[in-house]
Amino acid sequence: MLRIATLTLIALMPVVVQAQTLRATPQLRQASPALPSAQPVQRPADFVVALVNSEPITNNEVLARLLKAEQLISRNGGAMPPRAELARQMLDGLIDERAQLQLARESGVKVDEPTLDIAVESIARQNGVDVAELRRRVQADGMDYAQFRADLRDKVVLQKLREREVEPRVRITDQDVDQFIRDQRDSTDTSALELNLAHVLVAVPENATAEQLATLQAKAQRAWERARAGEDFGALARELSDGQNRTTGGQFGLRSADRLPPLFVEATKNVRTGGIAAIVRSGAGFHVLKVIEKRQAGLPSVQVVQTRVRHILLRPGPQLSESAAVARLADWRKRVEAKDADFAALAREFSQDGSAREGGDLGWANPGQFVPEFEEVVNGLAPGQMAPPVVSRFGVHLIQVLERREATLSEREQRDMARNLVREKKLDEAFNLWAQEVRGRAYVEIRQPPAQ
Repeated sequence: MLRIATLTLIALMPVVVQAQTLRATPQLRQASPALPSAQPVQRPADFVVALVNSEPITNNEVLARLLKAEQLISRNGGAMPPRAELARQMLDGLIDERAQLQLARESGVKVDEPTLDIAVESIARQNGVDVAELRRRVQADGMDYAQFRADLRDKVVLQKLREREVEPRVRITDQDVDQFIRDQRDSTDTSALELNLAHVLVAVPENATAEQLATLQAKAQRAWERARAGEDFGALARELSDGQNRTTGGQFGLRSADRLPPLFVEATKNVRTGGIAAIVRSGAGFHVLKVIEKRQAGLPSVQVVQTRVRHILLRPGPQLSESAAVARLADWRKRVEAKDADFAALAREFSQDGSAREGGDLGWANPGQFVPEFEEVVNGLAPGQMAPPVVSRFGVHLIQVLERREATLSEREQRDMARNLVREKKLDEAFNLWAQEVRGRAYVEIRQPPAQ
């Protein structure tokens, strides 16, 4: 099965969190798709807080990241760390990022306009808006759109650099997989819990009146009753949720429990897979939660939802520029949607992937079979839907989800999933080591702590 590293980005810039893994781009993996919501703040006069190889990092840069991080933590219902500590983390993240961007420039890693346009389209699509509306919202929130694109370009450059520098360092053996499975079978650590939750959020505005609160609570109660009665939860989320992941059925995706709000973990502690938890109240509003999947970290589920995907791959080269490949695939997408062309026939004739002879069909894929960025695109598509062209290090892809099904994994498939989880863990470790090496080679001077 082809493993595709897409450049679809799932977080709006500029948010920096602690580096975790190459596969989902550390700055992007923790953040859920979000449009900017920054409010104007009174800032002190700007000054330099640090130098990275003589390149300055300013106080206002740190404050911008700090504000976004605080908004993200608040929105997810997490515990807010001390502001000075959070500011230090943001500065550390900026230093790491600046050193890596300098390495990217020295290494000739670049991102052209078509690739950047696709990244913008991906953010817009995952927020349920078009590019024009995304731009309007960015500007309405006081963010310069040109700066937004520049920040996004940096993130795509970093993703390309990390793919090139870190992935070749990782090798997985059968002994690694065997040891991983033994460790998981012997594990009794409850902190290893992984959850995939979906929610319907009924947002409560600040300073809501008692009457408004009662109305919104009643709305959440009705959603909870419909969910308990067996209605399709994804459809409920798309219909009723105010959450930013409503377009993907309200799902957060499988993640470790420590990457979910503690009140969500507590509320679902005794809820079985497929069950509906009691209504939860957070700072954002009322949440109706469903447990989609629950397992010990790294232990593959026996029952999984498989997705059948097909794609067309064009590889840019001397005869075909990347922008021309994007335009060609976008045209084919329109023709297929208008029923003026057949996806499989186009794939057989033009795709430059080994799946071409199968009409681009990649077959049934288990969770974790593709890199997370690719799965996030696939998970956001309903059967029959196509994503806009996606640029990866393999070329430019047109991706379509064909169907989904529940399946029981064979022993071999469970080992394959375990291998992917081992690979993800090793990539985490390799990325952290690489990031330390890059920073260690840089000259870093801390001038003074950021003003808050």
